Amino acid sequence: MTHHTLRVPPPAGPPLTGHLPFADAPGATDPIEVTSRWFTRGGRPWFPVSGEFHYSRYPAGEWEEELLKMKAAGVTAVASYLIWIHHEETEGRVRFDGNLDLRRFAELCARHGLDFIPRIGPWSHAEVRGGGLPDWLLARTGAPRTDDPAYLAPVRGWFAAVAEQLTGLDRAHGGPIVAIQIENELYDRPGHLRTLKRMAREAGLSAPLWTSTAWGGVQLPPDELLPLYGGYPETFWTDWDGGWPDTCRKHFFFTHERDDEGIGADLRPTGVRGRQPAPTDRFPWATCELGSGMAVAYHRRPRVDAADVGALGLTKTGCGSVWPGYYMFHGGTNPAGERTTLQESHATGYPNDLPVLTYDFQAPLGEYGQYRPSYDELRLQNLLLADFGERLAPMESVLPVRRPAGQDDRETLRWAVRSDGDTGFLFVNNHQPHKPLPDHPDTSFTVAFPGAPELTLPSASMTVPQGAYFCWPLRLDVAGLRLDWATAQPVCTVDVGGRTVLVLAATDGVPVELALDIATLRYVHTPMGKVASVDGRFLVTGLRPGVDALVEVGTVDGGQVGLLVLDAASARTAYRGVAWGAERLILCGDGGAGGEGVVFDEAAGEVRVHSPAAEISLAVLPAPERPPGENLEVAADGVFTRYTLPAGGASGTLDVSLVRAAGPAPDPVTGVLGRASAPADQCFDTSAAEYLIDVPDELPRTGTLLRVHWTGDVARAYAGDTLVADQFFSGRVWEIGLDRLPDDALRAGGGLRVRVLPFAPDAAVHLPVPVPVGEATIARVEWVTVRTHVLTG
Repeated sequence: MTHHTLRVPPPAGPPLTGHLPFADAPGATDPIEVTSRWFTRGGRPWFPVSGEFHYSRYPAGEWEEELLKMKAAGVTAVASYLIWIHHEETEGRVRFDGNLDLRRFAELCARHGLDFIPRIGPWSHAEVRGGGLPDWLLARTGAPRTDDPAYLAPVRGWFAAVAEQLTGLDRAHGGPIVAIQIENELYDRPGHLRTLKRMAREAGLSAPLWTSTAWGGVQLPPDELLPLYGGYPETFWTDWDGGWPDTCRKHFFFTHERDDEGIGADLRPTGVRGRQPAPTDRFPWATCELGSGMAVAYHRRPRVDAADVGALGLTKTGCGSVWPGYYMFHGGTNPAGERTTLQESHATGYPNDLPVLTYDFQAPLGEYGQYRPSYDELRLQNLLLADFGERLAPMESVLPVRRPAGQDDRETLRWAVRSDGDTGFLFVNNHQPHKPLPDHPDTSFTVAFPGAPELTLPSASMTVPQGAYFCWPLRLDVAGLRLDWATAQPVCTVDVGGRTVLVLAATDGVPVELALDIATLRYVHTPMGKVASVDGRFLVTGLRPGVDALVEVGTVDGGQVGLLVLDAASARTAYRGVAWGAERLILCGDGGAGGEGVVFDEAAGEVRVHSPAAEISLAVLPAPERPPGENLEVAADGVFTRYTLPAGGASGTLDVSLVRAAGPAPDPVTGVLGRASAPADQCFDTSAAEYLIDVPDELPRTGTLLRVHWTGDVARAYAGDTLVADQFFSGRVWEIGLDRLPDDALRAGGGLRVRVLPFAPDAAVHLPVPVPVGEATIARVEWVTVRTHVLTG
């Protein structure tokens, strides 16, 4: 048996308050404040969750539904770069129309109760041409990102234009703007950061929080900007043959080190790395770039799986973070430039060649709004934070004495506890990409508290399975019941007929055990398994997780509590929101693989379900008084009521014809830092295989995705002569939203033309799959239509 022990130290003194120059607007009904260890809102600990979504990379007509998808995933604040070159590619013509309508985007956030965090630049990076600085600006100054007057004068105009768009949307007017980020990844010019903040405020911008990225040993002006950190499971910006970077690997360990020297390291001189990081004793641990996906560059094309994202997010919470900020939460597409293409590239002096159009980022919500399995992984964690973040935020992270000896240690279990001295949460991570961690058999834990008796759990040792990551409650109060521990992760609570039901998620391979403090209850009823009285607790064991695994408890004060333990797959279909007049728990989908999802539109009084399936099935708790629609089949499903309706989803395959065989692969070319460059445009005329995909007129446009199974190096899709989609090969199916394609051009060209370049035999390119040298093929093209169904009750 491997017994793991941890001693929680006595609680630290109260955090510093009032020591930073951050202040909310006078009269704000829920004032936001910053202590040295956590945030507060309305006088209570606040655990925000932010997700990045670039409005200028997505059709404006679809913003609202995509924001509701993010909200349904537990995102509370939407962050977005304000990419200057997208708005002012031509000097003096600053556009805020169409997909650039910043004000409308912010107003939609406000409409649906989402906070907004504009990252105003002026330099953004964002894998954009010039980092977002327009070409005309760069031609004017040899010293961008400094206090050079030739640079600051246009920046002042940009900030003024942004401030005009956001007038009345600050907290003083009840608006959604809770934070503003200045610049991005500027590591060595604190004076310039101070100048930019002053200029932004002079332009009329205001927020309770002013932030800056803080990775890479950044030098920030003292106490002027809240440092925000990050961490990615993979990178596109490192060398093709460098392997999995150590700076990524460390994020799958529990540690109190906030900085990540790897992010943006390709744009910093080697000599500045290893500097003293920003102080951690004055600011809470907040992030803005936890990698919920990863872009691909030509020379390096990493794959990020849902478990990588889920394990990263949960581990950071266990480390002590009090603000998970995910980049990107929603993918997008680069706009077509008026003068040039707008992606980061070697041609503009940057070290990576990115695709011309796609910025999908393997995000939880894809380039066309597709649901990905990582969406379900993060929603599961965000539901926990929505209900328990107020308790968790003040809890300090404590590490065991025995912990991994280094980043190559795969044998020592990775775990931590967050505690207030009496209660807490136990975190375990046994997952990392590329180098799987082994099972840990015969495992148990003892946690000693300074203000309460120690806990040893579970009652019988268990195996921590390979790939598992989870959070267990310790002495959790649930409406008067004390749950000393559960070997299942809290998801959320829901009121069912005046009874609080705590929903928990089991972990595959881990037996469920609930330890209930006898002193806080009158009775326990369990639908299965057994109940034993041991050391002042009722131990509930033998539960089979699922929709019927509801343990009913009567508390000493006469109340009733339910403990519902869902299996791991069902828990990843769980949504909670206001539906048909009350807050409800809804199970929908199959854990991400089917691309289904639910949004709660309180403003419209609707629940909408997006699904490609032939029928939709929802399990609801508590059930509404009447079915939420017509022609629904209604059936009991454990403690849920299940509603099933025909959905009309459709799918099929399309005809593909080879128009022209591929020629020899283009000779490899290198660019900045000696990295492989993407093939030039003319190579698609001389070396690419060309295919024609027949797109019938009767195929639904709205909600239809084309799924191209292809092999090669680079592929580009054209409607007529217009480039409409592209992808660097990484072994993933290439998805293209049919409703983004111009119908007239498709018809005129007889379909969608796709050109595929073959791989050169000696290409200096990293792939997560074997390099398909010489291949340039499309094996098949599928289509699937995702339909939206409105349930109004």
